[in-house]
Amino acid sequence: MTGKKILLGIILILIGMIGIASILTMDIPLPSEVEAILKDKFTAGQIKLLTLINPTILLVILVVIGTILYQKVNLKVPIIEKLIGIRKESIETTSILKYGLVGGILSGILLSLVSFVFNPIVPAEFLELRESLQPTLAARFLYGGLTEEIVMRFGLMTLIIWLCSKIFKGTKPFVFWIGIVLSAILFAFGHFPIAYQAVDHPTTGLLAYILIGNSLGGIIFGWLYWKKGLESAFIAHIFTHIIMVFAEQFSI
Repeated sequence: MTGKKILLGIILILIGMIGIASILTMDIPLPSEVEAILKDKFTAGQIKLLTLINPTILLVILVVIGTILYQKVNLKVPIIEKLIGIRKESIETTSILKYGLVGGILSGILLSLVSFVFNPIVPAEFLELRESLQPTLAARFLYGGLTEEIVMRFGLMTLIIWLCSKIFKGTKPFVFWIGIVLSAILFAFGHFPIAYQAVDHPTTGLLAYILIGNSLGGIIFGWLYWKKGLESAFIAHIFTHIIMVFAEQFSI
């Protein structure tokens, strides 16, 4: 990698670490047996810091992967690239911001509607667990809006698209769509353990809610990363949470 691409990777890691640090604003419940073991050796503050290790390792690995591969499949981080000299041509900053804003509003409305439709059929114990795990505003905007986009789009989606480009001998549009949809679905599957933790036998409706609720936004963010760049996905993800926060207040 060139020095400028290494600098891009460092900047993205630092941005992602801002989101990871926002986890410290949350109270993360641990399994009782794990908490008992850790409390014998660490203070509450140290235990919180330990929870940052895994996401930090994942962030670094996927930023390295994304930095190596993103240009090979014609993806971009246009604003940061322009600032550090990777990109010489002018960028459409207004378009990046506009599409991010519109995408975030659309995603926020759709996800709020999904919650409205599914909440009546979701088991009460799942809703209680979801409420106990509800991120703070800082975590939603910073970890969700920044770190998740770096990990899931810049890292994972880029990797899937690159692998598919090797399999299908090029970067045709369907190759990007495979990466967009698959990375979004994998993110949703990562939430399935919560369902099994809350409910002994999760219903099809509950699993469908988790799948749709956690992949729909990712598809929109992935399209924005493809068409407008990573920063547009940042903006969309942050505005998605802004819309959802307002919708949650309205529904109370």
